[in-house]
Amino acid sequence: MADIATLKEEYLSSLKQTLTDNVLDFWFPRSIDVEHGGFITSYDEHGEFAGNDNKQVVTQARMVWLAARLVREGYGDEYRDIADHGFAFLVDELWDEPNGGFVWEVRRDGTTVKPNKHLYGQSFGLYALSEYYRATGDDKAADYAHELVDLMDEHAKDGEHGGYIEYFTPDWEPITEGQTYLENIEPDWSPKESGDSVLDPTLKLMNTHLHLMEAFTTYYEAFDTSRGRERLHELLTILTNTVYRKNRGFCTDKYDPDWSQKLDEEFRVVSYGHDLETVWLAMEAADTLGHSQDLYREFFKTLWDYSLEYGYDEERGGFYFYGGFDEPASFRVKAWWVQAECMTSALRTYECTGDDRYLDVFADTWEFLDDHQIDREHGEWHSGINDDLEPVGRKGAVYKAAYHNGRALLECIAALERL
Repeated sequence: MADIATLKEEYLSSLKQTLTDNVLDFWFPRSIDVEHGGFITSYDEHGEFAGNDNKQVVTQARMVWLAARLVREGYGDEYRDIADHGFAFLVDELWDEPNGGFVWEVRRDGTTVKPNKHLYGQSFGLYALSEYYRATGDDKAADYAHELVDLMDEHAKDGEHGGYIEYFTPDWEPITEGQTYLENIEPDWSPKESGDSVLDPTLKLMNTHLHLMEAFTTYYEAFDTSRGRERLHELLTILTNTVYRKNRGFCTDKYDPDWSQKLDEEFRVVSYGHDLETVWLAMEAADTLGHSQDLYREFFKTLWDYSLEYGYDEERGGFYFYGGFDEPASFRVKAWWVQAECMTSALRTYECTGDDRYLDVFADTWEFLDDHQIDREHGEWHSGINDDLEPVGRKGAVYKAAYHNGRALLECIAALERL
């Protein structure tokens, strides 16, 4: 059984070195587009450009968020320059000046190619703006953040059923048919970069509301507004109650507008990474609101119990991607982001509960990453590791940049130092 003194001695320096030498040194300056602004995020397994130089709001915002967080953590002036660089592209090229809000995707030079708006993209825009303001105090970022919250309140807030309507035209008209562009439960290591998911745009998604909670946590930390507190409180309720299947021990992702759950066969899926990411992001939201984490302890424990029973590799460490209800994981690739979020969640849950089993899960997940997923030769983490312990996928793609693993390393370093 691991103990915290051993963990700090054995792992703290490795986490720090992996953050700087493996993750940050891979992405910076490689991803910085000095000609057009923003970040290029398409790289093959060796770190060579993989052919897609379009820029999507989610990934651009995630990179701004990370650079700003590094500024706040004192990692050096160079990250202020990177944050400024990314912020400029975010508001100059991805912000829809006539209508407000962020478009979904632009070409490398900023020409819009996907002008529609999805709340998943807006959530990461708000996350980046709020963190950038926390790091820099830039009033321009504050103005954009408040305007974005105004727009979401005016056009997307569902006053009848709660939560948010998710998908809109450029001028904020709700879209009720066609396809939506968002991070679904599809893996990001196909032979070519993943395309758009086809999904009923009238649905409400746990995943979108999870990242709205993440964004409003940072927004409320940055600006301490009564509206920010109200929105965050509702989102915390949605994530710890509405999408939580209390009699089953897991969350589900797809809902009708009135929050009736969608349980068609293709939706009968449990995503272990999202459930355990929800655990620690709910902790963050509760802390920000001044709620005791003890109020949610049974929720945290139940999600963990289910994920450990069905989604965890007891023999080799690490978490599989997803599976059906009450059965072992069916998609057994171990995605980089799942390991990152579960590792963070394990350490944070140990802080909350004092239960040593979460230290063991943290240690075993880190050992799996260190042995199989972290590429010490070319940098960054392999997108996935299959059941034969072989790497699959790219180092950078539509949704794969430095956010999940960069944030996880920062969070785990901070948690170990607190302990």
